[in-house]
Amino acid sequence: MKRAIQAALLAVTMAATGAQAADKITTVPVQFAKGAHSAQVKGNFSGYDTIHYTLVAKAGQTMTVKIGGSSNANFNVFAPGAIPGQAEALGRNDGNGQWQSTLPTSGKYLIQVYQMRASARRGEQVPHTLSVSIQ
Repeated sequence: MKRAIQAALLAVTMAATGAQAADKITTVPVQFAKGAHSAQVKGNFSGYDTIHYTLVAKAGQTMTVKIGGSSNANFNVFAPGAIPGQAEALGRNDGNGQWQSTLPTSGKYLIQVYQMRASARRGEQVPHTLSVSIQ
């Protein structure tokens, strides 16, 4: 009986570890050239993987985010301290691959780039270009 319980616990642990390892999150800081108010970053991911682009901005500034490339590329914007999956997104792409808003607080913003579940299940590649401007 003890061996059966140990085997069941081992199987559950291995299954949980495998699911976590499959979804890779890559964090990429967005760097603005000196004196510039915008930047472009190219990226690529597949399946359920995501990329978290981060940048620091101040309250009252206007952030514009645009994404191009794959039609499967989607994004959410999170305010400083907000964590994807635990907090509501400040904004998301509008169907035309862009979002713009005045920022409510100062700090490090996170732009989560992902693809919808249907294409993620197929393991599709998502090459994209993310453009971010701060005014």
